[in-house]
Amino acid sequence: MLISTTIIETGIDIPNANTLIVDRAENFGLSQLHQIRGRVGRSRERAYAYFFYDPSKPLTETAHDRLATIAQNNELGAGMQVALKDLEIRGAGNLLGGEQSGHIAGVGFDLYLRMIGEAVAEFKGEKQESPAELKLELPVDAHIPSTYVDSERLRLEAYHKLSAASGEKGTRSQLDAILAELEDRYGKAPEPVRNLIEVTELRQQANRLGLRDFNVLGLQAKLQPVELTDSELVRISSLYPGTKYLQSAQTLLIGAPRDQNFEPLRDTAIIQWAWALLAKVFSNTESSKND
Repeated sequence: MLISTTIIETGIDIPNANTLIVDRAENFGLSQLHQIRGRVGRSRERAYAYFFYDPSKPLTETAHDRLATIAQNNELGAGMQVALKDLEIRGAGNLLGGEQSGHIAGVGFDLYLRMIGEAVAEFKGEKQESPAELKLELPVDAHIPSTYVDSERLRLEAYHKLSAASGEKGTRSQLDAILAELEDRYGKAPEPVRNLIEVTELRQQANRLGLRDFNVLGLQAKLQPVELTDSELVRISSLYPGTKYLQSAQTLLIGAPRDQNFEPLRDTAIIQWAWALLAKVFSNTESSKND
């Protein structure tokens, strides 16, 4: 048995040590906990690390975040994720001044870096035009359930991949690869995950068509911006009775679809209807599914 202070984290190597106990772990920093944990499991022997905290005192939110991060990131190569979480907890600092405090915990690491880039560009007098983001709202149960991927970090990682593939340059093959990776790691994807893949492909197409608003919630479907000639408006009105077109706002309003029981379409049915709508409204452009 070796009893030590935090000096143990500085690189003491005992290959056959397989059990580590840390008392009052809520008082340690996240990087400290990660380094201390690394003192066991340094050979082929399976190792165990136990982190205890004082049950008589309530854990602070930060202490809970640190311990939860250590517990969740226990696989090989998890150091990068631990470092990013540590950066979020402590803040990256004010990179443009002497004050060493930041707001990274409130906006997230990626957005924080983008905001810094925009601030630097504005300071230099460089004009940056960021594309408007598509607002896509459909009555579809499309998400990654926690029962399918129980790690919040891994779910966010999957969402990030789907977000990166949702632009106008995204392809169906990219989405198929993401779905194949999910099923390889977690088993057959449930319906909400498959719906999420289909909605992302629809988002790809809406981005290619230059839409900024595609809303099929409520009594009407709304598409914007849409430029229509008089003949095109007549054709669409014959296909969708009750269609309204606000030319000044470039907004097309169409009655939301219903099933035979006059209930709103949902999930796969509404996605298929949305694809057909895009194909008919943008018949002069490439609006069909492309792999």
